[in-house]
Amino acid sequence: MESEIEPVISEGRMRLTAIIVATALFMQNLDSTVIATALPAMARSFHAPPLHMSVALTSYLISLSVFIPASGWVADHFGARHVFRAAIIIFTLGSVLCGIAPNLAFLVAARIVQGLGGAMMLPVGRLVLLRSVSRAQMITAMSWLTMPALIGPILGPPLGGFIVTYVSWRWVFDINVPIGIIGVIAVSLFITDMREPGRGGILDATGLLLTGLTMAAFMVGFETLGRHIVPLSWTLIALAVGLAAGLAYLTHERRHPHPILDLSLLRIPTFASSVIAGSLFRIAVGAMPFLLPLMLQLSFGDTPLQSGLITFASAAGALAMKPAAQPVLKRFGFRTVLVVNGAVAALFIMLCALFRPSWPSLLLDVILLTGGFFRSLQFTAFNTIAYGDIERSRMSAATTLYSTIQQLTLTLGIVIGAATLEISSHLHHHHAAAQSDYALAFIIVGTFALSAVPFCARLHADAGKALSGH
Repeated sequence: MESEIEPVISEGRMRLTAIIVATALFMQNLDSTVIATALPAMARSFHAPPLHMSVALTSYLISLSVFIPASGWVADHFGARHVFRAAIIIFTLGSVLCGIAPNLAFLVAARIVQGLGGAMMLPVGRLVLLRSVSRAQMITAMSWLTMPALIGPILGPPLGGFIVTYVSWRWVFDINVPIGIIGVIAVSLFITDMREPGRGGILDATGLLLTGLTMAAFMVGFETLGRHIVPLSWTLIALAVGLAAGLAYLTHERRHPHPILDLSLLRIPTFASSVIAGSLFRIAVGAMPFLLPLMLQLSFGDTPLQSGLITFASAAGALAMKPAAQPVLKRFGFRTVLVVNGAVAALFIMLCALFRPSWPSLLLDVILLTGGFFRSLQFTAFNTIAYGDIERSRMSAATTLYSTIQQLTLTLGIVIGAATLEISSHLHHHHAAAQSDYALAFIIVGTFALSAVPFCARLHADAGKALSGH
């Protein structure tokens, strides 16, 4: 890997590339959360029971999960820039179709189209960035890329509430159109198509079928677990099918020369640590945008706007982290930062369990802003060191596997948060989740984040030194 030729790119072009990719991913992350606020209004428009509207969420997530494993192969064969631009176009077209949907069936079909575009945007956008920058620039580039994942889910609920209240739910999808058009133009003008030797062979159709079935079944199981949308037996069947398909893929992957998901990448210590520890941490972070607005609105009695203004402090903390990531990692190295910062970030998640309605908003803002800083730094470190020892010819395979696991763990965070509220409320005979139930949920998801620290401690002291300069 030492002999690999590093791309030569100026700092200005690196930042521009990162911003273009981050903007597209922000659109995707924002859309994934803003729609949740609009579901009751959409149900009234379609004359459908509100409970049935959850299919608008799950259809997108299933489509996303099924198509993500194919993203690496598609990028290798058609060029990362071309695929990324096409993904933005497909996602934007899907948004237009959602905005004009006359009924629920049409909306579900349009959301599947959106999911196809989104499945290519996340891993291929990351691949575009990784192929454009040198290893020494990865930390700065990744600090830009992590912001959409943190800011989108926080801005989504208040923005969705504002749009639904004062305009129309259809504008929830229409706001993607100008962003998509700008994204396509920016990619065409400023992104170069830097191709690397990728995986050969024809598409692993059997692997795609098995991974698609695994992801779809797990997503259906996770999304319906404990929510009484379908009978529990259906949920258990979905999880069993997902497990069986996953085990079948493990057997298939060992025999195929170019599997759709290359699990041999987990033999690389830095990548494996980032996947395992990052997944535990991501479970906690995935639960935060779900738990915090619910607690502020349903337990504290805040309005959606008040809740949104408070939770926005986390996004402000993430923004404040951007210039600090490179010097912090250069001074202390990846292992120290991931261990110490990971423990601090987990404790700030648990600190949300102490929130009370009587606390001043300024105090909540300070805690969430500081916690957002540490969580964002942890994300940047995980997302950067994951690719530090990956050969450039295997970048597409690495981004595909990482994005697939990322999608599962973020969803699992919501499931764990919701299940904790449900079980705690039932055991304490609460008709609705009380403050004590939310406190328990924050402690449990914070424990997941804390459990990532021992895996980070196993990293070599010099891990990622080519990235950080430590």
